[in-house]
Amino acid sequence: MGAMARATSPLIALGYGKFVRADRVYALVPLEGHARGDGRRTLVHVEGIDEPIVASRSEGAIAEDLAAALGQDSPRGRRSSGAPDGPEPLF
Repeated sequence: MGAMARATSPLIALGYGKFVRADRVYALVPLEGHARGDGRRTLVHVEGIDEPIVASRSEGAIAEDLAAALGQDSPRGRRSSGAPDGPEPLF
């Protein structure tokens, strides 16, 4: 029997050419106030990296991609088709 190739977790885009493996992300922290600006929107904590990575994408957008990559329901209560469960969100 031949060796089987291991499937790796999909990469998630953080913006500005930064990518991380979906199964290594353990926390997303949105930046607020003076910490935000110049493309700084979210801190992404990744297993194996001491300091969080600064992402230019929003926490929600990254969370949506993580859920899809890991085969889970969307964190915002959306179906996989992208249709909202209830009324269309305002924000």
